Amino acid sequence: MNRKTRVIVVDDSALVRSLLAEIINRQPDMECIGTANDPLVAREMIREKNPDVITLDIEMPKMDGIDFLGRIMRLRPMPVLMISTLTERGAEITMRALELGAVDFVSKPRVGVANGLSRLSTEIVEKIRIAASAHVHRMVKPAPAAVEHGAAPVVKPALSSATLLGKLSTEKLIAIGASTGGTEAIREVLTQMPADAPAIVITQHMPPGFTTSFAARLNSLCQITVKEASHGERLLPGHAYIAPGGKQFAISRSGANYVAVVDEQAPPVNRHKPSVEVLFKSVAQFAGRNATGVMLTGMGADGAAAMREMKDAGSYNYVQDEASCIVFGMPREAIAHGAADEVLPLTQIAPALLAKLRASPDVRHRI
Repeated sequence: MNRKTRVIVVDDSALVRSLLAEIINRQPDMECIGTANDPLVAREMIREKNPDVITLDIEMPKMDGIDFLGRIMRLRPMPVLMISTLTERGAEITMRALELGAVDFVSKPRVGVANGLSRLSTEIVEKIRIAASAHVHRMVKPAPAAVEHGAAPVVKPALSSATLLGKLSTEKLIAIGASTGGTEAIREVLTQMPADAPAIVITQHMPPGFTTSFAARLNSLCQITVKEASHGERLLPGHAYIAPGGKQFAISRSGANYVAVVDEQAPPVNRHKPSVEVLFKSVAQFAGRNATGVMLTGMGADGAAAMREMKDAGSYNYVQDEASCIVFGMPREAIAHGAADEVLPLTQIAPALLAKLRASPDVRHRI
């Protein structure tokens, strides 16, 4: 019999601790080996019991979850699943937790906690399983925070009218797909993009309420402008467009220009909304050889088949390698589908992508 995944639950609510422990202990492959009502108690429990995964609340007494997470990832890195309340402030703090090294998060309901957690039980145990197999790395330096009030913002050079106007349908486009671990992988790529980079379209698996904070955080760190995609808007160079949580995101063409297609009514694809498959299929159809694809860390196979469609349509595709992935699921499947032109460590993807774009005759004067 395989060894069970051992989980410690850290939450200041006795009800939540009890509910999470019950959900975990119902699974044949995992067990809750302890609960703690604050990080100080949790610290001793972790030392004593050496769990495989921690579930961690964000707002707790004595030391908040973010401070505690930062210490864990510096001193004793291990898989952490954040339990986050779905509020604007909660979304911003959750983004910070992912920067610090949390594998993933679950949105805890503000009211009706018992029923809410029961409905989320499948998601919770799936994410615990993913976390248990994740490659967690020691945080050697603090993750960059978004620009705080009063701090100097990232300078975003203005693009000339010659760059922005009169673009033909041969304009280059970069399409990125990611899931578990992807928020930091996307940051690594986008912060290296120059202000006149081609338009970038991104699907990161994320629920409603969090992609606004995700886009704002990236925008504060990048030379390019990063925003949530809006239906019908023109996709401009020097901009990255994030798929809104809970909506499908694709591209289309209006005359010579690429435009965003955002559909709240479209069904999930591969159980995801937004889905990488939806975005990559549209890129294969409307951008073809003008596209560059990037598949980053993530669980499952979403987007792998469509990335092969991109390659068959003429795109050049980069896939993140196993050693640098938090979860080597989506990249593995992309490789298995024959969709990868190059498999690279995360830190090498942006430089390789830019080098290839600079070598392309129709963008050499811009990048």
